[in-house]
Order: sequence, then structure tokens, then C-alpha cells
Amino acid sequence: MNVDPLILALQQRMLEVLPQQHSHPELRHFYQLIQDYPARPGKYLRGLFVLLSCEAHGGKWQDALDVAVALELFQNWVLIHDDIEDDSEERRGKPALHKQVGMPVALNVGDALHVYMWQVLNQDFISSVIRKEFLEMIHRTAEGQHLDLNWIAQNHFDITEEDYLEMVTLKTAFYTVISPLRLGAFCAGKEPSSDITQVGKDLGVAFQIRDDVLNLLPGNGYGKEFAGDLYEAKRTLILAKLFSLINSEEKKHLITLLSKPRQDKTPTDIYVVLESIQRYKALDYAQRIAEEKATLGLQQLHHCFANLPNWQAAQALLHLLASLAKRSK
Repeated sequence: MNVDPLILALQQRMLEVLPQQHSHPELRHFYQLIQDYPARPGKYLRGLFVLLSCEAHGGKWQDALDVAVALELFQNWVLIHDDIEDDSEERRGKPALHKQVGMPVALNVGDALHVYMWQVLNQDFISSVIRKEFLEMIHRTAEGQHLDLNWIAQNHFDITEEDYLEMVTLKTAFYTVISPLRLGAFCAGKEPSSDITQVGKDLGVAFQIRDDVLNLLPGNGYGKEFAGDLYEAKRTLILAKLFSLINSEEKKHLITLLSKPRQDKTPTDIYVVLESIQRYKALDYAQRIAEEKATLGLQQLHHCFANLPNWQAAQALLHLLASLAKRSK
């Protein structure tokens, strides 16, 4: 199934719902900033999941278009805020917005995109069950983000594998897989399978672990700076596994390096951490867990989708989810 027309429809509709022109020159500039992240190259995977889930459940993708656009707007305002919170350097191959215009302006742009998301969802034909699903998704995402940020703020490095999996289930799995699949079913007027939540957890976790792994592979080409997670001291499964293997002296040394403010970290500091990760095969371990989660999730999802009305759309959705959970770039 060719999804290019769906991506084009998502792109066009998203720009339609965002402001375009204003007589005031500075507000025209503001509108350009609002369109910045949405206009950057992206795969629109979460929006596609909504559209294809709707079709797989027997609906028409056009009926889910605005809901898919709202989800893409959610993704964009969350990324702006996330980049500020992590002080990230890049997003989708370009400087992060706050690096271009400063934190206060970028924060306001994210807030504006948040408002446009709710403007789309506030249309009369959008059901209350869909808005409720969005609220659930945002609550869980914010909880996961709090865990992630608080570990850094409190300088906690005693994060276990179970801690990490709980955090990414909340932060990533709900808005990446669980809610998109459920929203698509709701748009088709169907009740989603109760199994989708567990399936989505496995696939969402697999996606985030892959993202963590790719960040530490030079030349990954996926639109984020190499080793940015180490410069930001992100708590990942890779670090959790590493710290479970090293002795107290090594742990103390690595924590000293990772605890430095981002601007004070040197390439040598990062190299030392990377060398330990390679020596203890923590990256290989994370890749193996991602593969296991992806395989289990895809098998379960295939079973969930077996009796849906539109098998062609279900197959396209399975293919996209596999590309997300098992991606190499």
C-alpha cells in the first residue's frame, strides 16, 4: 500500500490549520516559527498510524485526518519543549528552535502549537472519546517526561532496567503506538482491542531503545547529534546495563564525567563513556532487548489485526510499525 498520498494529505492539512499571514511583521515571523518544526522533514509515522488504523478497522482515512493532524501537532510542540528541557543542539537535522531564537520565544512557539492542537480537537465532529484519549496520552507522556527529567535534576544514576522501562512506556509508548492505534479505531467508530495497550507498550519501548542505540552510532543519519544523549546525560537502558556491570570505582568516574554540565563536557569525556559502553557490551544488550520487544509486539499485533475488516491497511500498518521498531536509521 502506497502511503505517500496519506503523508501529503497530513502535511497539507497541518499547514492549513496553522496561521499563515498577519499584517504585523513580527507576528508574521511568529507564524513562520510556529510552522518551523511541522515543516521540517519527518516521517509522519504517528499520524500515519492513526490513518491506517482507521482504515484497518473499516473506516476511511479521511475521517481520521484531523485527529492524525492533531497528533502530529502534539508531537511538534512536545519536541520543542523537550529540546528546551534537554538543551538539545539539533532537531531533524537543523538547530533546535531555542538555539535559533532563544528559550523564551521557542517556549511560546511550543505553547502556540499546543493551542492549535486543541483547536483541531475542539471541532464539533471530534467525539468526546477521542478527546479523552488525547488527555490520557498527554497525562502519561508528561509523567514519563517527569521521571526522565527528575533523574537528571536529582543526579540519580542508580536507575534500574525496570525503572527505565517504566519511564519509556509512559514517555514514548503511549503517544507513539498505543494512542495512535486506539484513536484510529475510534475514528472508524470501533472499540479498539484491549490487547493494543500491551502490544503498544512492547513496540513503543522497542522504538525508544532503538532511538537510544542509534544516538550512539556514528553516522546514524537519523537527524539528531551523535552521542547527544550522553552530552545530556540521558538515563537509558544502555547506561542502566553498564552501571549494573562496572565496579564502584568505574561507576564513580563515569558519573563524574556524565554529571558535568553539557557545555563543560569534552569529546574526550564522551569517548571514555563510549569506550566503557563498548567494552561491557551494553549497546549490544540494549539492541537485543529492543529486538525481543519488537518481535513479541509485532507477533501479538498480527494476531490482534487478523480479523479486522481491511487487511490491506492492517498489513501496511504492520509494515510501518516494524520499520519503526526495528529501524537502523
